[in-house]
Amino acid sequence: MAKDKTITLTDEFIMHTYKRVPLVIIKGKGIYLWDSRGRKYIDFLGARGAANMGYSDPEVVRAITTQARELILVTNDFYTRPQAELARLLVKYSFAKKVFFCNSGAEANEAAIKLARLSSYRKHGPGRYVVVSAINSFHGRTYGALSATAQKKYQAGFEPMVPGFRYVPFNDTDSMRAALGDDVCAVILEPVQGEGGVYPATAEYMESVRDLTRRKDILFIVDEVQVGLGRTGRLFAYESYGIEPDIVTVAKSIAGGVPMGAVLATGPVAGVFDHGTHGTTFGGAPIAAAAGLAAMGAIIRRRLPANAKRLGDIALRRLSKLKETYGTIIKDVRGIGLIIGIEFHDAAFAAAVYDRCLEDGLLTNLTNGTIIRFLPPLIITVQELARGLDIFEGALAHRHFE
Repeated sequence: MAKDKTITLTDEFIMHTYKRVPLVIIKGKGIYLWDSRGRKYIDFLGARGAANMGYSDPEVVRAITTQARELILVTNDFYTRPQAELARLLVKYSFAKKVFFCNSGAEANEAAIKLARLSSYRKHGPGRYVVVSAINSFHGRTYGALSATAQKKYQAGFEPMVPGFRYVPFNDTDSMRAALGDDVCAVILEPVQGEGGVYPATAEYMESVRDLTRRKDILFIVDEVQVGLGRTGRLFAYESYGIEPDIVTVAKSIAGGVPMGAVLATGPVAGVFDHGTHGTTFGGAPIAAAAGLAAMGAIIRRRLPANAKRLGDIALRRLSKLKETYGTIIKDVRGIGLIIGIEFHDAAFAAAVYDRCLEDGLLTNLTNGTIIRFLPPLIITVQELARGLDIFEGALAHRHFE
């Protein structure tokens, strides 16, 4: 079969920074994607957490097209209504008092790190600048965010990293306590280590870190770039742990598929960002903010966090039973809400199951070699979830018995 022209052009003219699946996706609707051959796929990859609203949601499409007719972009030298309204909505439903808009998760984490260091400098003077993060974390690929990302495979070849970062084991309170010296300004943690393999933080750990940071006057940054806005079963993931951080970063799903990120912060912390300390040309652009208003409004009104909690529980129960059946093959099943990881003992087996799912019309993600990750859109129904799990179970059985 001749190679698709789009694949040929991509391979020839675009830098090879992605290991692409050999499919040309041309259409999306709900939880489904279609390729250039007309094949339909159930999407359990969910744009790596960006497609909480699925694809081509009518409200988001309407907001984008309406705004595009009026004003796509104007710089932040001026006020714009969609940006102001989206900020108000985020503040209304969170701990935060102020918001900074940017264009991605990496940018949001960069801004959060800058905000934390500047806050500490203004309050304590120089010397408190270290940011503590967890081993196996992922915070982005720009230099500050990459320096916070405690995985050598992402940092290799790009050294030296930005100084002032310290790494500790995840879910280990004693190690965190030992790391919080007088030179620390902030801790940054993912509530669920997504790219690292779907490792949820324990409630006890998050509570302990919040307590330690508060007592030592250290800022607590929660990176919700992948798991925020409903995925864990609450609108914000920190709510699932019963804590209030000082800073939260969100992105991916905030604008229904349009690139956007945001930093949410308490009033005293947000106040240190003043004129000229940080900025962006495209952050909070009218078209992105209009999409964000539509997406956020729909997530809240349709109670998608509750749907994620209910369907996530259903999926985890079924997958846990599969683990009992295939105990010699499946090492672990873990997750919270609709971010779920199935870890296999053998990388080759995991890859074969992933490939079979793709052949049978189910898109998933294979991370760290042995973990198949599910991140379906939060709009998914019980019937659609069951169909996707049927395909996964079929792939598992096919590989096991072949």
